[in-house]
Amino acid sequence: MTETLLLAGTRKGLLLSRRRDGVWHNEPLALPMNAVYAVAVDTRGPVPRLFASATSEHWGPTVLHSDDLGATWSEPDHAPAVLPEDTGAALARIWQIQPGRPDERDVVYAGSEPAALFTSVDGGITFELVRSLWDHPHRPQWGAGAGGQAIHTILPHPRDPDRILIALSSGGCYRTYDGGQTWEAANQGVKVTFLPDPPQFPEFGQCVHKVAQDSADPERLYLQNHNGVYRSDDWGGRWTSIADGLPAEFGFSILADPHAADGAYVIPLVSDGFRFAPDFRCRVYGTRDAGASWSEIGAGLPGPGFYSLVLRDAFATDGASPAGLYFGTRDGSLYAGGADGWTEVANHLPDVLSVRAVVID
Repeated sequence: MTETLLLAGTRKGLLLSRRRDGVWHNEPLALPMNAVYAVAVDTRGPVPRLFASATSEHWGPTVLHSDDLGATWSEPDHAPAVLPEDTGAALARIWQIQPGRPDERDVVYAGSEPAALFTSVDGGITFELVRSLWDHPHRPQWGAGAGGQAIHTILPHPRDPDRILIALSSGGCYRTYDGGQTWEAANQGVKVTFLPDPPQFPEFGQCVHKVAQDSADPERLYLQNHNGVYRSDDWGGRWTSIADGLPAEFGFSILADPHAADGAYVIPLVSDGFRFAPDFRCRVYGTRDAGASWSEIGAGLPGPGFYSLVLRDAFATDGASPAGLYFGTRDGSLYAGGADGWTEVANHLPDVLSVRAVVID
């Protein structure tokens, strides 16, 4: 039986919801009293492996995995990711878990706060710091967004094992062409608006909120910035604005359609100083021409009177064709839908921090 599995990491645990025969079934909250900043689904094995980054106020951050679709969760008997003592820093939380390329079966990446990149070669059990990025000369000048200084986007190039692009707040995008030995800033054309009298287009220091990769052309990227929505056609070499046609250019999340070339989605907010949906109406906007035009996808969503917002990692697709869309809000609602309308899957959850979904045959 085909089912859709939806994972929603919240401020106080992990919700798993399963859609069978058109009906959503919500399970009791797993990993209670843990802030689940990142969830991931690794479909490279014979069964999907689920990941959850859980942060306990008492025990700190860890990474758990499940090989039985969330029925049970396993945690290593050691801290899976640790900043070496000589860094003088301690891991606050893991913001992103990203499976590697399809031909890198056991490679999993993690991004953390403070901004660090980790790599696992044992399927996400043990992670090692990517020292070359930590030692980058720009790092001491990276700032911290309102949510903290964090690597929140990790994009392994699907056709070139030596290329990875990462993004962080507040530092911008960085990319490697040599498997992580060296890294270069990739922010040309992305504006900084939140500092007093800064250079408008500095080499680095941008507060990038999220980056997504086009499903058909991996050189094409979509970026939601702290004020600004951008596209790059050369894998971050140069960015151009695609905000025209949107009601606002601020927001946190951006997605690429998993099957439609030139397809992407955003959830706008009015501005950094007024973090509400335009007209207080919850709306998703989609493009089918790489940002040349945008259309509203909002039937069934709340508003007017919607005062919440969607965080950067709380918006996901399920990989199906056509793709289902899923997002969670800071006031604890979880939605599933798309062009044909939306359904509220759950409400009264703690703040939704992260969302992922997968269709299972």
